[in-house]
Amino acid sequence: MELKLKNPIIFFDVESTGLNITTDRIVEISYVKIYPNGREERHTYLVNPEMPIPQQAVNVHHITDEMVKDAPVFKQLARTLASVFEGCDIAGFNSNQFDIPLLAQEMNRAGVEFDVSRRRFIDVQTIFHKKEKRDLEAAYRFYCGKEMENHHSSMCDAQTTYEVLKGQLDRYPDLENDVEFLSQYSSHNNKADLAGRFIYDEQRRVVVNFGKYKGQVLAEVLKKDPSYYSWMMRSDFAENTKQVLTRVKMNLNP
Repeated sequence: MELKLKNPIIFFDVESTGLNITTDRIVEISYVKIYPNGREERHTYLVNPEMPIPQQAVNVHHITDEMVKDAPVFKQLARTLASVFEGCDIAGFNSNQFDIPLLAQEMNRAGVEFDVSRRRFIDVQTIFHKKEKRDLEAAYRFYCGKEMENHHSSMCDAQTTYEVLKGQLDRYPDLENDVEFLSQYSSHNNKADLAGRFIYDEQRRVVVNFGKYKGQVLAEVLKKDPSYYSWMMRSDFAENTKQVLTRVKMNLNP
């Protein structure tokens, strides 16, 4: 089943130096961009992370320091990628939890605006786990009847994720072929920031989703504990999380 699109949608995947969104860096990014008329474009960029790639990461994606030593750093690619993603909905496999927050962090580090507040996100892994609870390789076998080649190649993962979503639409009649529906279905919760440190409650108030203030309205936390803001701003949180925190604080003191 082909996707019904109102906007272009990008299926993308990143490989990185590790799994820490705030300190690790992208070493490869690939995307498959599908337009409402069915046209597709795809590209892969190797990225010099400006730090050694740990052997543990190399064992997963097989991208070495030697392979990226002459590649552009992310800051050189940031504006090009921001232009590619502009006006697009975004999809991936575990992308809501990792790829999108990491990409947003890299964009912030490069000084390039990457506004995701009006995007719709489809996390194919969430749909898969709700339906079958397996990984991408098993999803490809289950929905498409194929075996993955070049597993942990970002282009392979991005392309496979695109094919899996179409297979899911074919298999499950209750899944609407609509990006907004799929975005809502594949969301774990109503996150206020990409990393899920803050979420929205039913009244659209920002609520703390971690630590000693978990479950409390952020604005109320900032009123009773003004030092909470400075602690978060000094700590190792993603830039997008700090932006949400700052927005709430500014609304208290316009």
